[in-house]
Amino acid sequence: MKNLGLLLLVLALVSCKEKSDQQEIQQPEQQRIDIASELAAIEETRTAFQLAVRENRFSDLQKYGTPDVKSLTPSCGAWEPFKELRKNPSGQFHYDSLVMRPVETIIVSDSIAYDFGMSSTYYTDEEGKSVELTATFLAVLKKDKTDGIWKLHREVANTRNLDD
Repeated sequence: MKNLGLLLLVLALVSCKEKSDQQEIQQPEQQRIDIASELAAIEETRTAFQLAVRENRFSDLQKYGTPDVKSLTPSCGAWEPFKELRKNPSGQFHYDSLVMRPVETIIVSDSIAYDFGMSSTYYTDEEGKSVELTATFLAVLKKDKTDGIWKLHREVANTRNLDD
């Protein structure tokens, strides 16, 4: 009788082990992100945005941001006259160009990335003098699910230099 009980216990344990092996949960394979391709796509968006500014296609700029984009530019010092002239253009004022120089672009996931670096905004003031404004920026980018294009979602910029 002892042997029969031991045999039943061994059979029960073996059959439970087989069942648990068969019921192992299959995890879906995660997609691998092609980092080089995504970085190239971000650079393509950045280049197109800068070109739109240089060509004064300001109505096109909205397509480079998400519908709920938020951007905080510096609000002190040399930036104040530029912001005022942009709101109320006068004289020879002209927004000439924007040059972004990212130091670090990190792909966080298949739909989120961030960009960190320096930028220069060039404009002609009301008296015809060329002015350069520099800023350090941190931008969060989102990949649009409908068109697959990386777009600006959030941006914070300040007047501090990265070398300081």
